[in-house]
Amino acid sequence: MNTTKFLFLHKQITGWQRWLSKCLLLLASLFIISMQPAFAGLNNDLYDGNIFVVYAGNGSLVPPRQTLAQALAEHKPIFLAFYLDDSSDSKRYAISISRVQEFYGRVAEIMPISVDAIPLKQTYDPTEAGYYYSGAVPQVVVFNKSGEVVLNKKGQVPFEEIDDEFRKIFDLVPRTETAQLKRRAFNEFSSELAK
Repeated sequence: MNTTKFLFLHKQITGWQRWLSKCLLLLASLFIISMQPAFAGLNNDLYDGNIFVVYAGNGSLVPPRQTLAQALAEHKPIFLAFYLDDSSDSKRYAISISRVQEFYGRVAEIMPISVDAIPLKQTYDPTEAGYYYSGAVPQVVVFNKSGEVVLNKKGQVPFEEIDDEFRKIFDLVPRTETAQLKRRAFNEFSSELAK
């Protein structure tokens, strides 16, 4: 008799488990079907993560090593770049900011500033990044050693224009040939980083 009860209970549990497993399988299938694919895209305004890691292969740019006030107090030349991680224009410009660091990162303070990180205030001091932000991304501001703004432009400012300002600041000879910067394919980033 006990054996019969046990077999009867076992069949009930098995039927209940079977029904539950079918429901879970159906829910999992619906979940998988309804998921949107995650694509990192250079030409969309979706958040893909740190744009300097994803699109420039250079995660060392953020956060900046110093604040603007510290760099101004040390009389360093400064390259301030305003960006947004979810802006296609900023994504395309990330490689140019990385290129500026490549050439001038040891002698100037390279400071990419996320616009989202600027605190909202009525007024800013000239030692705060928000003082120089004009409402567009990307925006580039270059300071000389005296803390004077020598370049303040919105949009895709060519590397050569920034380079010209730094050449004046550091008293370097003018560039005789201008090599146009070209965006490398993503695979070239990957293979270069793997070295």
